[in-house]
Amino acid sequence: MGLMATFRASRRLPVLQVLKASVATIAAWLITSWLMPGPLPIFAAIAALLVVQPSVNQSFGKAIERSIGVILGVIVATGLSLAFGEHAWVVFIAIVAAMLIAWGLKMTPGTSNQVAISAILVLALGAASPEYSLQRIVETLIGAAIGVVVNVLIVPPVTVAPARRDLALLGGELAASLDRLASGLESPQSPSQVQALLLEARLMRPMRDAADASIAAGEESLTLNPRRSAHRAELAELRALLEKLSPIVTQVIGMTRAFLDHYDPGVADEPAVQAIAEQLRRAGHDVRLAVHLADVDPEPPTSAVPALTAPLVVRPPDSAHWILVGSLMEDLRRIRGTLVDDEATT
Repeated sequence: MGLMATFRASRRLPVLQVLKASVATIAAWLITSWLMPGPLPIFAAIAALLVVQPSVNQSFGKAIERSIGVILGVIVATGLSLAFGEHAWVVFIAIVAAMLIAWGLKMTPGTSNQVAISAILVLALGAASPEYSLQRIVETLIGAAIGVVVNVLIVPPVTVAPARRDLALLGGELAASLDRLASGLESPQSPSQVQALLLEARLMRPMRDAADASIAAGEESLTLNPRRSAHRAELAELRALLEKLSPIVTQVIGMTRAFLDHYDPGVADEPAVQAIAEQLRRAGHDVRLAVHLADVDPEPPTSAVPALTAPLVVRPPDSAHWILVGSLMEDLRRIRGTLVDDEATT
């Protein structure tokens, strides 16, 4: 399993991405061969293949990275060839020199590798004369430009669907955690059941991180994308919803932790605790409503009316439970303030 994971991704690339990379590579080969008759346009084809990325912005970045790497690699190869001639050992010197130059300039690993690869290709494929080197630089620039153009023209990808999916999963799990905590408050729990509540609540953290990463990827996919105007508002709404749900995730985890730390079987008999459990269910309903209204989850909740319509007022709890009740009340107040916003005051 470990060996397979080193070369297999968790999910396939979209088939459109594969087709675009193929079209860009073939187009770069044919167009460069027509514009620059002579050696096979290997540099152009490789540049186009590498430049086609999941987003237009990434394509521009990869084009710059590829071009800078080729230029430096060609310069290194040409300089060493002119200084020492065409010997096999010159390739070894070129590799070391290219990597050291890239290291000295604090280049990214991708650019550093590109410098060395370009130097090797120039020395291996032809005489590293200034004319030949200049042609390879121009060839690379043509291939990179073709890769960018293909990525722009053929349905530029906008990764909104993964953001919507991950946010819907987070919203559903957050509402379920509120319901589970409410059920735990209403009836006696065993130590293992209380521990399970906390473990399940903590699972929301990686889900929140996944939703944040998906939304960030969606926002990045809009940069320099000609289709960005149609999706900018949607991603902004998804980001706003995540910012609303994130503190509630933290508060629910904290409430569950407080429940674990201060639990005793008599908690369920407290009228205040029963009232808090009811409010937690109302909060779960309002989380589902917020997710539905943001068009993240098409399934409507049982009611389209917010359930948190009035502040919670409870009688003073038993002295043995006031710490737990007070902690739950404070977090519930914050949750209510986040969900209700300006519709009511706490």
